This record gives sequence, C-alpha cells and structure tokens, in this order.
Amino acid sequence: VQLQASGGGLVQAGGSLRLSCAASGFRFDDYAIGWFRQAPGKEREGVICFGSDGSTYVTDSVKGRFTISSDNAKNTVYLQMNNLKPEDTAVYYCSADQKVTMYKPCNFYGIDYWGQGTQVTVSS
Repeated sequence: VQLQASGGGLVQAGGSLRLSCAASGFRFDDYAIGWFRQAPGKEREGVICFGSDGSTYVTDSVKGRFTISSDNAKNTVYLQMNNLKPEDTAVYYCSADQKVTMYKPCNFYGIDYWGQGTQVTVSS
C-alpha cells in the first residue's frame, strides 16, 4: 500500500500550487482520499477530504481557495491551492479512509493509510 504525495515547494503569497497523491496497492474506489497538513508545533489538521458519498469537506480557513479532484483512471487525487497565504505553510499529507467504515471526512483517527508528506512553504 502506498500513497505518494508530490508537488510541494516554495511559493510567494498569492501564488498557487497543485499537489498530487498517487495511490497504489489497494482498491482506489473503496477509499476516500483527503489531505491533512501539519505546521511546526501544531497538530495535524484535516484540510479537504472526500466523504464516503462523494461529498467534500473543506476546512473553513481554505474555503474558496483550495479544491480537491480525483482522476480515478490514474488512481490520483489532486489538491489545487490558490491564493496561498503564509499560514498555509505546513507539511501536507494525503490520506485514505475506507468508505464502509468512515465516520466522517477528515477524521484523523479513522485514517487507514497515510502518505509521506510534502512540504509547502509560502513566503510573505
């Protein structure tokens, strides 16, 4: 089982990045993929996640700026981040939560698999 996150980097405030999460080793359709982030000294938080019914949870701080999409043919989920702010600086992790046992999207304690993380740094 592998979740390979990529696409992080250094960007100026107001810029954009697109993260990718390539999944392998499990049935992609059986899992809801999402994105968490962890800033230095802070807990890991759910940013944007698919629900078991295809809905999308988006944390308030990124609404209107971040979107999630999925290419099922490629077993890949994307996180498009626009109008980035310095407070978006964090390590971003993709996650997989099995749909049949999901309690709610972006539930840290329900995540079955984690990616390795990719650093996003937004300069002011």
